[in-house]
Amino acid sequence: MKHNSLRQSSYAVLAALIWGTAFVAQSMAAGAVPSFAFNASRAVIAFAFLLVLCVVLRAVRRRQGKPVSTTRSKKDLLLGGLCCGVAMGLATYLQQKGLETTTSGKASFITTLYIVLIPIAGLFMKKRVPRTIWLSVALAVVGLYCLCVTESFTISSGDLCVLLCAFVFTGQILFVDHFAKYVDGVELSCAQFFFMTIFSLAGTLLFETPTWAGIQGAMGQILYVGILSSGVAYTLQIMAQKDSDPAVISLLLSLESVFAAISGAVILGDRLSGREYFGCAVMLAAVVLAQLPEKKKAAV
Repeated sequence: MKHNSLRQSSYAVLAALIWGTAFVAQSMAAGAVPSFAFNASRAVIAFAFLLVLCVVLRAVRRRQGKPVSTTRSKKDLLLGGLCCGVAMGLATYLQQKGLETTTSGKASFITTLYIVLIPIAGLFMKKRVPRTIWLSVALAVVGLYCLCVTESFTISSGDLCVLLCAFVFTGQILFVDHFAKYVDGVELSCAQFFFMTIFSLAGTLLFETPTWAGIQGAMGQILYVGILSSGVAYTLQIMAQKDSDPAVISLLLSLESVFAAISGAVILGDRLSGREYFGCAVMLAAVVLAQLPEKKKAAV
């Protein structure tokens, strides 16, 4: 049976804090560096950081007489890295593209829809979905409408990109949940960013023409997102999910929307309308409701 320790919950909350503040850095860089190029830069930094961390951890474990790795097979590691890395690359591209035209706070709340989508994905794995999930879906739709749809009944391209990003992040979290049982968490994170680097570099070469001046101007944001948001936080996510209930951990990870809204208001001066704040509140209620334990029927 999967459980959640205080340490694993702390990992998830810390990851949420880093991701929430990273929305500000991503928003600041969105106008200077194209999305694929930004993600390629952050991914290669994260990969280098995690590669060094893997070497250090192996040396420490060897000195302590412990197994140098918990990975069962290289095949599992490569397949897990490929699946998680491609999903991560696509999700972060859509998120970064959306931040070009939407605020960091709004983007973070739309992104956290993955909390509702994860239990729904269980339908495709022949798992029963509680009635509270369907109520959460209805609330999430109302919240999204208030957040994204204008009075002329249109949705901005940025909001749509972030909405698609939430669907892809759902897949990434489920991939992590599957492969974290078989491979070392730090090694999986390292492999994930290796494949994300390849994915993002391919997108950069095919679709974008970034400038070195733009990358230099956003280097502070790239380093923050590359080392902390990518290298540290996604590793914390994997460590938090290992042998844990992904639905509970995903609830804690969803706190990134709260941290993003606060940091966006303090640092960038982002302000939402009353209707948009109402949409945020409704979406947060949907997220919390989706994670409430289902009442067990009394035995007859």
